[in-house]
Amino acid sequence: MSDDLGLEVNAAPLERVLVVTAHPDDVDFTAAGTVAAWTAAGVSVSYCICTDGDAGGFDRELPRAEMAGIRRTEQTEAAKVLGVTDLHWLAFPDGALEANLDLRRAISRVIRTVRPQRVLCESPERSWQSVYASHPDHLAAGEATLCAVYPDARNPFAFPELLADGLEPHAVAEVWIMGPGESDRVVDVTDHLERKLEALRCHVSQETDRDGHLEERMRAWMGSNASAGGLAADRLAESFRYFATA
Repeated sequence: MSDDLGLEVNAAPLERVLVVTAHPDDVDFTAAGTVAAWTAAGVSVSYCICTDGDAGGFDRELPRAEMAGIRRTEQTEAAKVLGVTDLHWLAFPDGALEANLDLRRAISRVIRTVRPQRVLCESPERSWQSVYASHPDHLAAGEATLCAVYPDARNPFAFPELLADGLEPHAVAEVWIMGPGESDRVVDVTDHLERKLEALRCHVSQETDRDGHLEERMRAWMGSNASAGGLAADRLAESFRYFATA
């Protein structure tokens, strides 16, 4: 396993990363420490969020029409904590995301706009160990992102309307997959724990720290990642699955 930040792509310096998730807060639970480490190293990180998370929250008295705006604001603030200011909102319905051509086209548009060397996305594979990691929206976002990476975003004949808008094809060099399961990239994020917690606490509508044990939970989970990756007992880590796509 690797325990570095992955600051090179094909022996070239890593300059641009695109993170694609189904909902606001997905990236902060799974990869906020890594994002913080990348931006601290000067990497430009952009977010593509497929839904506004309008089916989330716990307050039944809150009008549903207000939730999308609340969650956009929360994610925007959480992103700023990590040094991310470039957010692309696709506004597909929360809870009804499908890996169809419309979603593939929308993600391809963002890839051609941002032109990242690396894409970080959710896994399209169901986990039999974690029902939370197997939200249908997560699976759909992961599958559509991988389809957008290959072949859609790099194929000039896929979605010709993108070319008409001046968006030239772009080949992403590599993908990192978030979520449980087999991993071969372990990033030491011990020094970025506080920023991760601050980003998570921006998601007030989701009651992210409703039991007051957020730090305890994150330390336990990231400590397990570090141990599995062969890091020292006092380290915290986030882990990913890697594959080359160029």
